[in-house]
Amino acid sequence: MKVAIFIGSDSDYDVVKDAQAILKEFEVPFALEVTSAHRSPARTLKLIKDYEEKGVEIFIAVAGKAAHLAGIVAAHTVKPVIGVPVESSSLDGLDALLSTVQMPKGVPVATMGLGKSGASNSALLAIQILSLNDSSLVRKLKESREEMAAQVEAKSKKIQQKL
Repeated sequence: MKVAIFIGSDSDYDVVKDAQAILKEFEVPFALEVTSAHRSPARTLKLIKDYEEKGVEIFIAVAGKAAHLAGIVAAHTVKPVIGVPVESSSLDGLDALLSTVQMPKGVPVATMGLGKSGASNSALLAIQILSLNDSSLVRKLKESREEMAAQVEAKSKKIQQKL
């Protein structure tokens, strides 16, 4: 197990579907858990410890409102923590963004953008971190970027043909 994804509630599952697909595409083993920093704090702490013992190298924490899931995880591990704020309140995710990005000195959380795009980028950032010690992931990341560039070029050509 390389990556542990914690979501603050089952309603956050749709946000991480694409991130899971990316990790699968890159053949990065991961686990997904529903756990709340506030509603199930003992479970959250136990999961952090259990996954560290299983060799997890990176934690991704996805939560909305002012839930401090990423901060709680970061406070209890020295492994990299990537936070993904979710738009799930009347504040359109601003509360989640601020609670994730405004960490005190000494307890870093790499904060992604809101929602599904942020979750997808969290998977890619986790893969980039893991690629520091895995040349096959470097190769796959380069191939993925080349494919993305080719798709942009193909779409551009289609638009130019319409002009």
